[in-house]
Amino acid sequence: MHEIADVEQALRRAAPHRLVSVVEDALREHYGALGVEFRLADYGLRTLQLVERPPGAVSSVPIHDSPQGRAFGAQEPYVTDGADSVRVHLPVTVRGDRMGVLTAGFPSGADVGSMLPGLGQVCEALGHEILVAERDTDLYVLARRATRLTLAAEMQWQLLPGRSCARPEFALGAHLEPAYAIFGDNYDWSVSAGRLTLTVTNGMGEGIEAALLTNLAINALRNARRAGLGLADQAALADQAVYAQYRGSAFVSVLLLSFDLVTGEVEAVDAGSPRLWRLRGHTVESVSFEAQLPLGMFEDSPYVTERFTVRPGDRLLFGSDGVYAAVSPDGESYGERALARALSGTRLLPPTHVPQAVLRELAAYHGGTPLEDDALVVCLDWHGTPSSFAA
Repeated sequence: MHEIADVEQALRRAAPHRLVSVVEDALREHYGALGVEFRLADYGLRTLQLVERPPGAVSSVPIHDSPQGRAFGAQEPYVTDGADSVRVHLPVTVRGDRMGVLTAGFPSGADVGSMLPGLGQVCEALGHEILVAERDTDLYVLARRATRLTLAAEMQWQLLPGRSCARPEFALGAHLEPAYAIFGDNYDWSVSAGRLTLTVTNGMGEGIEAALLTNLAINALRNARRAGLGLADQAALADQAVYAQYRGSAFVSVLLLSFDLVTGEVEAVDAGSPRLWRLRGHTVESVSFEAQLPLGMFEDSPYVTERFTVRPGDRLLFGSDGVYAAVSPDGESYGERALARALSGTRLLPPTHVPQAVLRELAAYHGGTPLEDDALVVCLDWHGTPSSFAA
């Protein structure tokens, strides 16, 4: 195990932009690797983009039709044999957030099976160090983009906590489309010792104005949450912040939820358009709440919490109005029946795969033409705790 400790120490000491080179040097020395590539998933989750691109290297490979994509999707190592070498593709994931894939080449006949546990630890260490390094370099952020982001999308992506998160009690995944030109849709989450707070946001407007509005609302909600306020007071403080800035000319629709990780009891504040569906067993149903005013519509709007309970095995799907309000060529909204069918049809997929699958169904339902609004899907699988199973 000393070689793993050596790699971790070398990564901690490395300059932020040299992490991949440090891993390559370490794998050559300790494992006899011939070379290393590291790819990060792009914002649209369609390609894996090469970091530190050497001359002549393929800059991107598709997620859905490549060995690297197979490792990324399955979250398991995938080995390919060549004429004179063997390549091992390993997922790089941090606390459930799928970042990318590390590919290492070895001489033919190498016993790669015995190396996999150590290589997995190297990937984990690399992922953690990238999260730290992103404070000081643009290298990894730039590698994630297959094309240029709009300024509004840049602002929105900087707000996001990640694209997935996993703990023993739950697993969740989220996705935004169009990834490179999103406007006001956003999501946020925070996990503490006994609670998960999840926010799904739909800001009005387009472009920079929508991004500025959503930034204000998200940061106001975070400020209230970090001050230890309850869910209703979080909504009230954010409502005041948005109203003070816009005086009712702009507002933010938001669904706030706080999950007790032990009991599965959920507090909810429904302040606008994001909606929730639940798959329990084989039954899909919309979960409705008492509609309250969006944040910033009027001065000093009061907010109250409602409660419901999730059970182990429940799947929750959250969607912005760009999802459920999208219409087919025949004029039927996606949320009427098609969304329930998509949720049932994806019940065997892990939650990290569901948002994209639903959005692909939505695009087909919309007739293949560009959506008129950005669309957000968040999927949460509730596992519960051993005590909740016993109950």
